[in-house]
Amino acid sequence: MYINNNSMSRNVANTLTSHYGNLATSTERLSTGLRVNSAADDAAGLAIRELMRSDVTALQQGIRNANDAISLIQTADGALGIIDEKLIRMKELAEQAATGTYDSTQRLMIESEYQQMASEITRIANATDFNGIHLLNGNLSSDTHDGSDLTSTGKMKIHFGSANDSAEDYYYIQIGTCTASALGVGNQAAEDSAGYTVSTQEQAQEALVALTNAIVSKDKIRANLGAMQNRLENTISNLTTQSENLQAAESRISDVDVASEMTNFVRNQILTQSAVAMLSQANSMPQMAMRLIG
Repeated sequence: MYINNNSMSRNVANTLTSHYGNLATSTERLSTGLRVNSAADDAAGLAIRELMRSDVTALQQGIRNANDAISLIQTADGALGIIDEKLIRMKELAEQAATGTYDSTQRLMIESEYQQMASEITRIANATDFNGIHLLNGNLSSDTHDGSDLTSTGKMKIHFGSANDSAEDYYYIQIGTCTASALGVGNQAAEDSAGYTVSTQEQAQEALVALTNAIVSKDKIRANLGAMQNRLENTISNLTTQSENLQAAESRISDVDVASEMTNFVRNQILTQSAVAMLSQANSMPQMAMRLIG
């Protein structure tokens, strides 16, 4: 029986420290809901989790980017719908001016409205914007894109992926110019264009062909925008699925199994309480030597 060193107490104290550490770990996991709270818990798992979290965050922003692009397309398409109405009215006026039952004075009245419709088309094209970005005035009609300056130029890049791969992470929206001059109608177009005026019967007949071509050109732009909107909607569906799967994978790596961890918590709690009781007993052992001395 020794009184200088209580090895029994030290052994129990070491055991208590170990059980208490395990209990603290279980408590932390249950309180945070995470199996990996620091690199010490699982260094490789932590690295994989953080990469997955960054990808999930980027993909979720990519979904918002794609939705913004759909809103932009819908804005442009709505304006093109109004331009469509103006072109149809201009064709109606050209048809009216092409017949011989009107004299020159009446045909000039028709011409006045015809030019007003053309001016309105140009105004709509120049005024239609989304977040300050003009959509129909030709700013997005270029075949090239340059994003090196503070304000990008050319066709619009829609970025939705988590990296910078041109085949996977972005594509472009290109919108043709929709002003009256670009469509070849009204006095803002070239003077020798067929849709320049309807002030004479012959010019009105030529304008009918020009207006048909203008409507076809405008419809091609709308069709391209509609196809792009469908593509963006499919992209959003894919990004949503990808984000959900990454979140599920990250959860399997990072999240705690509550049922299993609760079992460990109860076990460590019992062992800690038992070690505390035994430490008390071990500390009292040297006092038994006093009985022999006394």
